[in-house]
Amino acid sequence: MDVVNVHTRRLAGTEAEAGALLDGLAGEHDRLWPTDHWPRMHFDRPLEVGAIGGHGPVHYTIEKYEPGRWIRFRFTEPRGFDGFHEFTITPDGPDTVTLHHLIAMRVHGSARLIWPLMIRWLHDACVEDAFDRAERAITGSVRRPARWSPIVRALRALPRPTGGS
Repeated sequence: MDVVNVHTRRLAGTEAEAGALLDGLAGEHDRLWPTDHWPRMHFDRPLEVGAIGGHGPVHYTIEKYEPGRWIRFRFTEPRGFDGFHEFTITPDGPDTVTLHHLIAMRVHGSARLIWPLMIRWLHDACVEDAFDRAERAITGSVRRPARWSPIVRALRALPRPTGGS
């Protein structure tokens, strides 16, 4: 099964402002990743090609990185995710940018069920929360804050596994 999952948010701000958010991912003062409701993004070293990290049960390696513009993460876990996710910033004018998030992967094995039934819903909510944080960081407010669907609220209410790696 092929998965292409795209999110975009147009922001009133400069490429430099949005780029600073991207470059702060997983850092001490990360203003993009929604750590208030989602597992923290972390890496074994600063953002650079080859850095190993992830968030929650999703693990990846930084495959490509153009500071201030683009970062691509190659999935290493969960098993059955063969592909990548990435953030990209594109300027739309002197004071407008679009923040993009893309997942492009093939899923196989149990991931063929886990992705559409669970992870996709949680992923979509997490990315929209990140986009809200980006908009708030750049403009000071969020025009239309993301709202979690009943499915996301139900999935988040399930007991979380403990132990393991």
